[in-house]
Amino acid sequence: MSIASGLRTPQLPRRLGQLYAGLALYGASSALLVRGGLGLEPWGVLHQGLAKLTGLSMGVVAIAAGAVVLLLWIPLRQRPGLGTVSNVFAVGLATDATLALVPAAHGLPVRIALLVAGIVLNGAATGLYIAARFGPGPRDGLMTGLHRLTGRSVRLVRTAIEVAVVVTGFALGGSVGIGTAAYALAIGPLAQFFLRVFAVRGADGGPEIVAGTSPGGAILPR
Repeated sequence: MSIASGLRTPQLPRRLGQLYAGLALYGASSALLVRGGLGLEPWGVLHQGLAKLTGLSMGVVAIAAGAVVLLLWIPLRQRPGLGTVSNVFAVGLATDATLALVPAAHGLPVRIALLVAGIVLNGAATGLYIAARFGPGPRDGLMTGLHRLTGRSVRLVRTAIEVAVVVTGFALGGSVGIGTAAYALAIGPLAQFFLRVFAVRGADGGPEIVAGTSPGGAILPR
């Protein structure tokens, strides 16, 4: 969906609200996983590793990484939507803002609580963002573009990219742990649940069937 066409569809105020609420909550959820210290989502591992390498904040790194990935859309002939462009900036800004507000956790119970809250909030954010239907995030568009270019399955392309991202991030000092595994297992069911909760109803009053990908790479059924 192009940016212009996305702004000429029904339910615009609600959809815009969902888009930016979802992106802000996604960034906040990533920050909670950082503060929990039990492992991050795949792209979070890379962002944290690059942040340690460069001395930049995770949010700034996420913005820079999103912009670089978006440039890779050009040879893949992907078309960005409003959600794509907004994703580049909003998630990183929300991550840094939340990290500034939430202190480091001490004690395993608190860290587990932050992990659980981060994963659940991430699922809710994914449902909000995708249901708004303003286009995939830069990283997701890279996955779908490579799927179309190579003819390989979405599952295989996603797995290959995320393994590469996690391995690279871990080598740079990013946090991999039980939280990374818990995120991988939980994000699909959570996102599908929240997609139903936040689905925007069509003009006939029936629910829209929405699908796509999350800002951080969780591929969902179409």
